[in-house]
Amino acid sequence: MTPFNQRDHSRPPRLLALDTATELVAVAVVDGGRVWAGEEAGGLLASQRLLPLVFTLLERAGLTLAELDAIAFGRGPGAFTGLRTACSVAQGLAFGAGLPVLAIDSLALVADDAFAQQGATDLWVAMDARMDEVYAAAYRRTDDHWRASHAPALWPLAALNEQWQREPPACVAGSALDAFGLRLHSGAALRVPAARDRAAALARLARAAWQRSEAVDAAQALPLYLRDKVAHTTAERAAIAATKATP
Repeated sequence: MTPFNQRDHSRPPRLLALDTATELVAVAVVDGGRVWAGEEAGGLLASQRLLPLVFTLLERAGLTLAELDAIAFGRGPGAFTGLRTACSVAQGLAFGAGLPVLAIDSLALVADDAFAQQGATDLWVAMDARMDEVYAAAYRRTDDHWRASHAPALWPLAALNEQWQREPPACVAGSALDAFGLRLHSGAALRVPAARDRAAALARLARAAWQRSEAVDAAQALPLYLRDKVAHTTAERAAIAATKATP
């Protein structure tokens, strides 16, 4: 078995990429310029649906785990259970096959999909985090690479609106647009509320990460958790309800 730091980076990579940071299970298998991608409803069923989709796509591609160069996973931010699912499956498969892992920014997936849809190269990603909060980050595309000018963070809705009042975004992509509606003050920004092909974006970012030699040992694969608590207190829920009721 070839150590990952001795694998041949000169040839097109063979990669498995998976993401369960949202309510969608997204999986892609990359073999050079060819991609086999699939998406399914996930959420609470993500752990049940992820592996069958992985092995279905590997079979379609005619590849085994041992023939891959690396396994990529969406590290977050996103739902706690979803991030744990993607990370644990990626680690388990990687350990078993002696492969390295590539940790992919799950918000950058949304940015890349928005670029594919609208050509947006300077944008904010805003994903519904529930509890009146938003997972958000600002990205700029340079040299086919997404760089975060505002790193992924958990924003209270009011704080994000204040940020955008100071620096109006040119484009906003993500589920928070529909989840919060007019309460999210995106102004005149181009809006891309729904992803068109999350799995395809995952494949592109996994290939780019491999080319930048970002693979690490599976033991170093960690999800990006941005929320320490998962529920509001009674007083906090009452305060949020009062805010929503205010015209």
